[in-house]
Amino acid sequence: MHDAHFPLPDLLFGIPALLAIGIYIGAVLITNRRGRLRKWPWLRMVSFVAGVFFAAVALIGPLARQSHTDFTAHMAGHLLLGMLAPLLVALAAPMTLILRTINVHLARKLSRLLQSSFVGFFTHPIVAAVLNIGGLWLLYTTDLYATMHSNFLLHIIVHVHVFLAGYLFTISLVYIDPIFHRFSYTYRTVVFIVALAGHGILSKFIYAYPPAGVPVEQARVGAMLMYYGGDAVDLLLIFILFKHWYQSVRPRKLVSMSGKAV
Repeated sequence: MHDAHFPLPDLLFGIPALLAIGIYIGAVLITNRRGRLRKWPWLRMVSFVAGVFFAAVALIGPLARQSHTDFTAHMAGHLLLGMLAPLLVALAAPMTLILRTINVHLARKLSRLLQSSFVGFFTHPIVAAVLNIGGLWLLYTTDLYATMHSNFLLHIIVHVHVFLAGYLFTISLVYIDPIFHRFSYTYRTVVFIVALAGHGILSKFIYAYPPAGVPVEQARVGAMLMYYGGDAVDLLLIFILFKHWYQSVRPRKLVSMSGKAV
């Protein structure tokens, strides 16, 4: 992508990032003024700001510019945009905050939308995994990676997809916001394991068969970053998933063993 294009992506990605942070903080201030509701956890606000910040780092600034010519920088951006940022944003429970902030009429409409089959389709663990991991396979095993660096619109679409697919995959596995299409922990864990395998195999494939136009050494460093960096973020996701699973069964076990709730 030519240097002349850089200011435009900075505006296209930077302005929405600032707006998102501003709207989230504004919603927190509004909901905290309502005495009938418990104060919004400050850690969630920090998580949201950090998530948007890491996504912005991948899309604008030095790392984004370097990623056009350096595959290792590109892969670092992928980890931030497609894995870490979606996890942090999901942990911030943005939908819950919206439901707390808007009026009852709008909240009911939003709830109906969240209960719709349309939303249920895209938040299904298998569909979300295919969009996320399948999209990466398509990006790195075809000419799509090389093409997006010379096509501005395609560049925008790919990066928006990477974040949204990562976010859908995250919320399909760990339930932080209200979820109306629930799946068992066993089911979600099996899908997660398959997705982890697909991500790991892809990183090894990139190591052996670099995308078109990527130098071998850059591909190998980028593939190792994808493999080990991805594992680091996935460990956080595994911890949260299994923590929720443990919390969901622990009370029942205590009741069954002692005959009374503890």
